[in-house]
Amino acid sequence: MGEYKLGAIERKFAELIWRHEPLSSGQLVKLCQQELNWKKSTTYTVLRRLCQRGIFQNRDSVVTSLLTEQEFDARQSQQFVEEAFDGSLPKFLAAFTRQKKLTEREIEELEQLIRKNGR
Repeated sequence: MGEYKLGAIERKFAELIWRHEPLSSGQLVKLCQQELNWKKSTTYTVLRRLCQRGIFQNRDSVVTSLLTEQEFDARQSQQFVEEAFDGSLPKFLAAFTRQKKLTEREIEELEQLIRKNGR
């Protein structure tokens, strides 16, 4: 499984791309300068790192995502459950609900998700 973790700053950077793609690498540099106060070299360093991890691509100076934000979040969640709970969703839910009791609405939403995606 790939590396589906982003630090806080990497996440802000990724969100910029997801929100504005497709965009030229020059446009990305300007956005990062305005939004993150980054230099050109920082933008290209982080972009290269996230391209190597298979999240984005920079082809012919056009930056696009290889994974949508929703696909990335799903893979990140799956990776967390795999690493922390041996891939067991029931173990994850058991641990989660030990500290936070689910509301009736949350229980209903989970039941709907299970029925919708369970087979």
